[in-house]
Amino acid sequence: METSKEEQRWKFVDELASGLWSVTELCARYGVSRTTAYKWLRRARAEPPETAYRDHSRKPCTCPHRTPADVEAQLLKLRAQYGWGAKKLLQVLARQSPRVARPARSTVNAILDRHGKLRKQRRRPHWVHPGVAPLATTRPNQVWPADFKGQFRLQTGEYCYPLTVTDHYSRKLLACRALSSTATDTAMQAFRTLFRASGLPEAIRTDNGAPFASRAIRGLTPLSVWWMQLGIVHQRIHPASPHENGQHERMHRDLKREATRPPASTYRGQQQTFDRFRRRFNDERPHDALDGAVPSERWAPSPRPYPERVPTPIYPGRLEVRTVSSAGAFRFKDTDVFISTALRDESLGLEQVDDGIWNVVYYTTLLAKFSERSGELIGEIL
Repeated sequence: METSKEEQRWKFVDELASGLWSVTELCARYGVSRTTAYKWLRRARAEPPETAYRDHSRKPCTCPHRTPADVEAQLLKLRAQYGWGAKKLLQVLARQSPRVARPARSTVNAILDRHGKLRKQRRRPHWVHPGVAPLATTRPNQVWPADFKGQFRLQTGEYCYPLTVTDHYSRKLLACRALSSTATDTAMQAFRTLFRASGLPEAIRTDNGAPFASRAIRGLTPLSVWWMQLGIVHQRIHPASPHENGQHERMHRDLKREATRPPASTYRGQQQTFDRFRRRFNDERPHDALDGAVPSERWAPSPRPYPERVPTPIYPGRLEVRTVSSAGAFRFKDTDVFISTALRDESLGLEQVDDGIWNVVYYTTLLAKFSERSGELIGEIL
């Protein structure tokens, strides 16, 4: 037989009122303390039966630090008048009522939320870092580590941003360009020159900074999208983990010591210094990891030539093709689904893999999954 807590409390008080058992005996039988027993006895005498045995709210009857009603009303009036946020409302309140104790900013937000006056912004999804594969190569051009070495000032006071690219297998310094910024167009032109001279690698390994990655889905940037179009896998190390590109960082130490101290007076002069360092690093400096050989002896150009025209993606017939708008969204039925502005004017493939679940594919890369029910991208791919 099942009984409720209220029935058990009523039976306890009824049996205690019969005088057949003592409080100690009934407490042992019902498994409660004497304090609890007297509490229910006291409530049975003071309250009607329909409420005496129910659990009472533990909410305090009074709150000494609660915002006064007149201050709360004044804040709501200011909100209705100006539509401002908590910070500005408190500043106006201080001017209008300087003697009133102002509540905290979080309290004002709680008041606005309680009265339905707070406009909550849509929370931006947090895309989890996909991780990085162990760095092990068996031939040239499998992985090219790339990075911007820390900027430094030329003698003219202008900043120089060295873009460096190496081949992991041979340790060869493929490029060291003195750039005026880390802008995407500048970096893309440097990589285009390198691809024309050396061919295409299988993968490029970078950190998570601009212009290599962003906070967008899969860390997409115009540069990484371009690599994807060329069939290059973009490997990103974990945040704050330069040791995952340790070989490249070790080269940066030599570059800083031998080619930036002292800096040149112009970009052209600094580029000439970088070129001398690159020749010495590749053709003269023995490397312990190469058993005393120089990188040029272990490297060969990539057999994959650089295509002057980016190939158009061709998707199988089972995929539905959608074009990304200039705002970075694609249309699915009557819903605009935002994905990334880095993919504007590009074609995506949608493949249904479950009931209401679609894979979003770009070329051969799975970008994310799309839920038809919620109209949003799901998953933890970055």
